[in-house]
Amino acid sequence: MHSTLAVIHPDARIGQNVTVEPFAVIEQDVTIGDNCHIYPHAVVLNGARIGSDCRIFPGAVIAGIPQDLKFHGEESVAIIGNNTIIRECATVNRGTESKGETVIGDNCLIMAYSHVAHDCVVHNNVIIGNASQIAGEVEIDDYAIVSGGSLVHQFTRISQHVMIQGGSRVGKDIPPYTLIGRDPIAYCGINIVGLHRRGFTNDQIFLIQDIYRTLYTRGLNNTDALHTIETDYQPSAERDLILNFIKSSKRGIVRGSIDD
Repeated sequence: MHSTLAVIHPDARIGQNVTVEPFAVIEQDVTIGDNCHIYPHAVVLNGARIGSDCRIFPGAVIAGIPQDLKFHGEESVAIIGNNTIIRECATVNRGTESKGETVIGDNCLIMAYSHVAHDCVVHNNVIIGNASQIAGEVEIDDYAIVSGGSLVHQFTRISQHVMIQGGSRVGKDIPPYTLIGRDPIAYCGINIVGLHRRGFTNDQIFLIQDIYRTLYTRGLNNTDALHTIETDYQPSAERDLILNFIKSSKRGIVRGSIDD
């Protein structure tokens, strides 16, 4: 159903069973998959590539040009995966020549007034809370939760199964499975509730806890802690994800709690 009061370019590629409500705007170079719902006053600009079963709420803007002075009008896209929800007045900018695309994966929830900047990669099953601001070229991995009002510095990486407290200012990389909070932000433990919800066993959770004790509470510097983790723990998906993330971090990881 396409309202006669919506502005839809005739060349826009719109799938089956898509609802476009009054006063929505859909520009020419746009693809929208099947079973989507575009609410009143949502704006879908050139370069938007929206999957199936998505909902774009009033006032949201998809594929706005980057807020980056190095952008010079090059062609780029903003890709939204399947079954993703973009709530009221959220904005997702398209990419620059750096990567050419901003990507939000499947089954994500981008809450009201939040912003995902140019060239970000937001993987699957991610929640970005109300009014959180994600700067350019940030990567957020599967099942991460960035709670409301958080500020994430450009180029920061947030790994899998992370929970970040509302109002956090994130300027360091956040390793997997962690619970992050306080001001300034610090490691506050592992995301036990989230891991249980996603089917991690008690043995897996104990292993993750023990690895982070070695990293944060034994008084070792990062180099010695990584060496200890590599030699004292058998290879596993959990151990290897933690090790590889920390070793590849360019910004450095979040510090331990001052209470440790």
